[in-house]
Amino acid sequence: QVQLEESGGGLVQAGGSLRLSCAASGRTFWSYTMAWFRQAPGKEREFVAGISSSGSRTYQADSVKGRFTISRGNAKNTVYLQMNSLKPEDTAVYYCAADNGPNVFAAEREYDYWGQGTQVTVSS
Repeated sequence: QVQLEESGGGLVQAGGSLRLSCAASGRTFWSYTMAWFRQAPGKEREFVAGISSSGSRTYQADSVKGRFTISRGNAKNTVYLQMNSLKPEDTAVYYCAADNGPNVFAAEREYDYWGQGTQVTVSS
């Protein structure tokens, strides 16, 4: 079992930055692939970024490439999402997700554990 708790959301102006954190419980955090998803009002939840269990492979959605960076600190059981050059269309609830496997998937059905989400609002 893994429990996930996101933090770091808030209100920021367009062009600004935020760093989201996801703290995970459990002694086998190092074996989990981690990902960030987001859900804007009236839209389906979508993949934002993912990182393999080893940390050697990362993936980002086309909409955030060059602006968002995912990383993990296995010693701290934490995964991060650094978000730069934020746009109003990045406004959403951001969710952390975990899958007990080595590979990153963009489909949310592949992830077994989810956090409660943190709100990110980007004003124009």
